[in-house]
Amino acid sequence: MPELPEVETVRRGLIPALEGRRLTSVRLNRADLRFPFPERMQERLQGVTVERLDRRAKYLLVRLSSGETLLVHLGMTGRFSIEADDQHQQPGDFVYAPVADPKHDHVVLEVEGGVTIRYNDPRRFGFMDMFMTDDEAAVPFLAGLGPEPNSNHFSAAHLDSVLAGKKTPIKAALLDQRVVAGLGNIYVCEALHRAHISPRREARTIPGVRAGRLAVTVRDVINEAIDAGGSTLRDFAGADGALGYFQHRFRAYGQEGEPCPTEGCEGKISRIVQSGRSTFFCGRCQR
Repeated sequence: MPELPEVETVRRGLIPALEGRRLTSVRLNRADLRFPFPERMQERLQGVTVERLDRRAKYLLVRLSSGETLLVHLGMTGRFSIEADDQHQQPGDFVYAPVADPKHDHVVLEVEGGVTIRYNDPRRFGFMDMFMTDDEAAVPFLAGLGPEPNSNHFSAAHLDSVLAGKKTPIKAALLDQRVVAGLGNIYVCEALHRAHISPRREARTIPGVRAGRLAVTVRDVINEAIDAGGSTLRDFAGADGALGYFQHRFRAYGQEGEPCPTEGCEGKISRIVQSGRSTFFCGRCQR
């Protein structure tokens, strides 16, 4: 499932095509995704202008001139693509994802300026919702989320506070969106490896020196992944079709049996299952 860096990559890719532009036509090719579409969604979107694209945790937030916000969660296979009447060559030397099967185009937005944006989702685990922007604090999907990991609100002091007394493993604690928003399995494994913290260590033992290391490594991993366009394991691609590249920098995730890349460590990366998810770590240098 796309994590924060992948969703941020999609947001940045959509900005040139959407921000400041009017939605001239909206087509829904089915009645639902994971959940039914919001009531009168087509009517509420058509003719309004997209004022800004934001992101909160793993959610895209499309701010509209009507005073409403369109919330989008990509699920496991959700993907946006952009088509323009005037197709320019994409900058950079990218590897492009295969063209998505149009039979899974569930939402099609026509945008002024000859731009078409398609939301494609073969497994339909994504979803969309709409709410009045002023009521955002009460939206169930967003209420209670912790700080963004690359924000000033995420710090050693924050970890000291939220982890105190928690007996759950630190891996599970970091996946709790109330502790920190937007982290998923990949980036938690990577951050814990860099911080030399065992994923099995109880969260209550982290406050102090370990919290300082962990806050820095979480921020660094997230920022590096955003710069690399996220990680492509199966279906993720940016709005321009480009695949993410951070998977080529994985130190722990998916590296079972490989030598630990930590300098001076002679251990190997192991895999265990925690709460039904694979955890990759080095039992020698992560304590």
